[in-house]
Amino acid sequence: MTTVEVPHGSRSAVLRVSAVINETADACSLVFDVPEDLRDRFTYQPGQFLTLRIPSELTGSVARCYSLASSPYTDDRPKVTVKRTADGYASNWVCDNVKAGDELEVLPPSGAFTPKDLDEDLLLFAAGSGITPVMSILKSALARGGGKVVLFYANRDAESVIFASELRELGDKHPQRLVVVHWLETLQGLPSVEALAAVSAPYTEYRAFMCGPKAFMDRVHDALAQLGVPRNRTHAEVFNSLSGDPFSADDPVEISEEEAADAATVEVELDGEVHNLRWPRRQTLVDIMLAKGLDVPYSCQEGECGSCACTVLEGKVEMDNSEILDPEDIEAGYILGCQSHPVTDHLKIQF
Repeated sequence: MTTVEVPHGSRSAVLRVSAVINETADACSLVFDVPEDLRDRFTYQPGQFLTLRIPSELTGSVARCYSLASSPYTDDRPKVTVKRTADGYASNWVCDNVKAGDELEVLPPSGAFTPKDLDEDLLLFAAGSGITPVMSILKSALARGGGKVVLFYANRDAESVIFASELRELGDKHPQRLVVVHWLETLQGLPSVEALAAVSAPYTEYRAFMCGPKAFMDRVHDALAQLGVPRNRTHAEVFNSLSGDPFSADDPVEISEEEAADAATVEVELDGEVHNLRWPRRQTLVDIMLAKGLDVPYSCQEGECGSCACTVLEGKVEMDNSEILDPEDIEAGYILGCQSHPVTDHLKIQF
């Protein structure tokens, strides 16, 4: 049995696995018990993810982000779904080793892949395990929203379809609101831009969310662009394997008098409140917000998970690592708070 004595940092918590669900031959879900005193910290939005600390004999541990497939409106406990990947240490360790009753160290929910308005009509795209956050959004929209939901779900074959029975049940329960289009590679090949555009054409006014392999999401982006869907109405979830350790607390960065004198000023809007901060140019936006005790959304601090994405309303920044953002995202003003340093003397930023 896996047990964790104490968390490795002040942000993380130890949660007990209440159930392990075998979804397919190569995917399983972990359902967590959240103690009453941690409920507020583990309140989540549809489409967000948890970061798990996976023990490793070679490195001590690795950190991996797994999307929540549960809905905060229909499920009593948070549930993440993990699909085995070829040569993927963490996913195989989870599927091979974790049992009900085990304990895992977990960071609170994070991520910005979540609808701001569940009443909007939604066009959802998923491939393989990309269904996980999409399922959370789908269930939440059906439970709390009033719009229509269309899901395009691509898989290798019928046996690979995660949540197949749950999707059938939801379709039966919401026949006027939910349309599910399954696409199987063994029967239809890989979905082409033309096929994706044909499926999407009746729904160009819907807000689009997508999650899956990069090649799949590139084709979805191209299909929606051909149909004239504005880029600000499409949202993509992208994960990279984390190379650092977000569970270890970083020491505060010491600021010299010279750096303090040259610091920029920034107005940051977070959860509807505006904070005026000094921003030394060597520090990142996440650094200065944490130093002020603000509950800034972040997970990896390496530019690899996207949970600290925000928008520059005024001013200019430079980023150490921006590979997770598309050029169109950057052009629209999106930045990664954990990778950004001020260029101009004054900025306005919105989370």
